[in-house]
Amino acid sequence: MKVTWLDSMRGAVTVRIRGKAVERFVNLAAAEGVRLLSLRRTSMGEAECEVTLRNFFRLRPLLRQTGCRLRVIRRHGLPFALAKLERRKFFALGLAFFIVGMYMLSSLVWSVEVRGNAAIPSERVLEAAKREGIYPFQWSFRLKEADVVSKRLMAALPGTAWIGVEKRGTKITIRVVESTVPDARPLMNPRHLVSTNDAVVTRIMAERGRPVVKENTRVKKGDVLISGILGDEQNTETVVAEGVVRGLVWHEYEIVSPLIRKVKTYTGARQVQWYGVAFGRALQVSGYGKTPFAKYETVRREERMIWRGIELPLGRMKQSQLEVRYEERAVSEAEAKAEGLLQARADILAKAGPDAVIVGQNLLHEKADNGKVYMKVLFEVEQSIVEEWPLVHIQGE
Repeated sequence: MKVTWLDSMRGAVTVRIRGKAVERFVNLAAAEGVRLLSLRRTSMGEAECEVTLRNFFRLRPLLRQTGCRLRVIRRHGLPFALAKLERRKFFALGLAFFIVGMYMLSSLVWSVEVRGNAAIPSERVLEAAKREGIYPFQWSFRLKEADVVSKRLMAALPGTAWIGVEKRGTKITIRVVESTVPDARPLMNPRHLVSTNDAVVTRIMAERGRPVVKENTRVKKGDVLISGILGDEQNTETVVAEGVVRGLVWHEYEIVSPLIRKVKTYTGARQVQWYGVAFGRALQVSGYGKTPFAKYETVRREERMIWRGIELPLGRMKQSQLEVRYEERAVSEAEAKAEGLLQARADILAKAGPDAVIVGQNLLHEKADNGKVYMKVLFEVEQSIVEEWPLVHIQGE
């Protein structure tokens, strides 16, 4: 027979019996009702078996009668585990505190995040959530049902179409979907659309108002392109002119591009510092000393502890200081010229608007002097050339 789980709970030992009368010892034990479990002969005059803790103390008279000796090999069962813990009471107490502490930490709300809001400030959402019991360091079991909190938050925050509350581990995410309200169209006084630059008109399309110029017409800055006055001298109506007018505009740029470039390179040398992180605070544990590099960049990488899928506010942070070196590299005149033109084109498109198109460029002057390339370039750009101009302003002039 083998040791049952009930015997293990009560305690059992594995013993080795030696002597010339091992068979007689086994027979006497059976006669006395002492169960020797998993009995097996290991060699001549030697056997091993398992015996419950209660029967173990009944073997002593039988050993004296047979002259055998007994040695305990293993102890297992609840009584021995409790005795071991009693000898290590401080360890057991610390383990119990650790388990309780981990449970309590995982039962707290550590962070509340708001997502999806644009017009409604996050502070306002967090304030409304706090009134409903959602805030950092709140116990999870004190939180209300997510559906109930969502409805109460929607009632407290006008302008929201839907609010969802989601809890994952120690983090709560509040997702906000704001109501779409059409923008009120501003009231506008009658106006003209006039030219912003000297240009040649390439396209004109009037949605409201009367076109004054045609395509391929040269206009000056301030000329009326689409008039807000309709009718003749006897019957006149003023409207808000609307439409699209595009034209060719010339931009003259003076470009200076250096022939020497500063290039940043990494030498491969680094200094690593390790920090212990707990509750948003970091304590350095290695890599002490002054940084040996004159120029360097700092790279940080933080790792958090995860327990049963929950991210804890404990972990470590690795901070690497990478040595950098700046070197001067000479470029050809062609490379300097290309880079200067590229920067000028990007500046033109940024100022002229996203729908602007550079249709041509003309290099007026170029020279290289004192380690730089000097250029004067005329760019031809097709862009929008309209701006609003109140009718009252023009009539007053």
